[in-house]
This record gives sequence, structure tokens and C-alpha cells, in this order.
Amino acid sequence: MKTILLHGLGQTSSSWKNTINTMGKSADILCPNLFDWFEDKEVCYQVLYLAFSEYCKQFSEPVNICGLSLGGILALQYGIENPDKINSLALVATQYTMPKKLLQFQNMLFRFMPKRTFERMGLGKTDFINLSKSMINLDFQKELKCINSPVMVICGEKDTANKQASLQLQSQLPQAELLVIKNSGHEVNIDAPEDLGKSLSAFFNL
Repeated sequence: MKTILLHGLGQTSSSWKNTINTMGKSADILCPNLFDWFEDKEVCYQVLYLAFSEYCKQFSEPVNICGLSLGGILALQYGIENPDKINSLALVATQYTMPKKLLQFQNMLFRFMPKRTFERMGLGKTDFINLSKSMINLDFQKELKCINSPVMVICGEKDTANKQASLQLQSQLPQAELLVIKNSGHEVNIDAPEDLGKSLSAFFNL
């Protein structure tokens, strides 16, 4: 069974390297670089989600998906729209209703950051801002009931911006458990890759 790891907005596929090392070589793990799917296309969330949906068509059996932040939102929407194609979901620092004020403040900060900061993540500054803006009206609260697979909701102990949303998400999913990773902020796959890898291996039964 395939296990797909989806990185966050400010990350690349390499952000999962240490987590994957902990999960073991025997696991069948795929870690796409999300921003490669924007080649010659408009940079927005809707295009990215459609590209991910197309990517998943190659798998004939249900998959495990773990997504962090942006990756978690992609995983959540895919689980809602394709419940029969999901074995298990792990959602790390994932908002199911976008915090508009937080995103607007984040985008304001992005405008003052140098271009080189964004380029090493595979997107230009304008594209990065446009992608973030395109997510501002996403709201999956009413569709959460469509998910019927086991879910592990994960949040870093120090991730104050997403802790409340994680608690609420876990409470609204019938088969969800909550895992708080100690000594970790938002980027759990970077801050605590070993703890995350061990938890994912156990949850996905790898």
C-alpha cells in the first residue's frame, strides 16, 4: 500500500527526509514536490488540488496520506471527495476552515520578505502570495462527515496558531485521534521528525 507525504506551503519534498528515514526503507512512501505541478499553469490552490487528484489516479488501491498545513488541506479535501480511495489520513497542523485574518496578515508579511526567500522553495514571491490568497475562502466544515477512514490529527505542542483548529477537527471526525508532538512548532516534520515518523509508522501500520 502506498503512503503519500504532502509538504507545507513553505517547504519542499525534502522537508520529509528525516521523517522518512525514521519510517524505514521497507515502507512504500511517495513524497511529491507539490510546486512542480504548477509548470506552465496558474498558481492557485484549485489548480494544485486538481493536479493532486490526477496524481492519485495512478493508484488502484486505497492509499495512506499524511499532509502538513497546505498538504494537510489537500489531503483533507481529497479524503472528503474520495472516501473510497483512502485507507487512513494523518493531518498535521491542518485548518479545515481558513483563518482569514491570519492569512491576510501572513500575506502582508510575505510582501516585505526578499524574493530569494521564496525561490529556494520552488515558487516566485508573487506566485507564493497568489497561492496563499487563493486559499482564503476554503471551508470544509460541512463536508467533514464524508470522511469515513481512520484519521490522526497531529499538532506540534508549540503550534499555537493551529492547536485549537486541531482539537476542533478531531472532535468533528468520528474516527479521529489527536496526537500532540512535544517540543515541536508548526513544522513537525522538521522540528520532531523521529517522533512524527514513529507515530506515522504505527498509525499506518507500516
